[in-house]
Amino acid sequence: MKKNGWEEWRVASGLSGWKQKIVAFAGGLGAPGLFLISFLDSSVLTFPVINDLLLIELSIQHPARMPLYALMAALGSVLGCVLLFFIAEKGGEAVFHRHAGDRAQAIHNWVVHNGFGGMLIAALLPPPTPFKVFVIAAGVFEVRLVSFVSAITLARLIRYFGIGYLAIRYGHEALPFLASHKWQVALTIIVLVLVSYGLSRLVLRHRPPADGANP
Repeated sequence: MKKNGWEEWRVASGLSGWKQKIVAFAGGLGAPGLFLISFLDSSVLTFPVINDLLLIELSIQHPARMPLYALMAALGSVLGCVLLFFIAEKGGEAVFHRHAGDRAQAIHNWVVHNGFGGMLIAALLPPPTPFKVFVIAAGVFEVRLVSFVSAITLARLIRYFGIGYLAIRYGHEALPFLASHKWQVALTIIVLVLVSYGLSRLVLRHRPPADGANP
């Protein structure tokens, strides 16, 4: 891949040399590389903003492939979160308290009492929200895996398909746009998701009985 905006950012981002080599390798792979970076960033390593930049660059170069790129980014991120979840489940309480600090009790209460909705909102909040702490908390405090995976999958699909759309529409200005409007975008998405969730629950609660059911 020729030198471009995301590669220039990689060099200037302060990533250590070996991380820069991983990013350079992934950048040349296209969709599989995007999967790799998203997986590593969501699990055991941190590549701040790199997966977003790579998704934007690839989507600009190949607009028709944007759904593939967004899907690979989402899949990599979900699987990375699941790996971190299982690592935490096997003994990550000390790590959770070390990273959560004085927010530990609040995060504990949030993930335990809110389940799917709690993880969904946490996953949709923009940086600097410490999302990995929520993932670790979900594993430590044994949030149901189905709820956890469902919430992360929905949040990541919304995020990466949204970024891909903005990349096609605004080009390299997509990331600056997101950076300057991150809270407005996040709150709008959260409100829409919660309204949709509430309406679906209402419809299911009042759906008519099946044919032949007793009155």
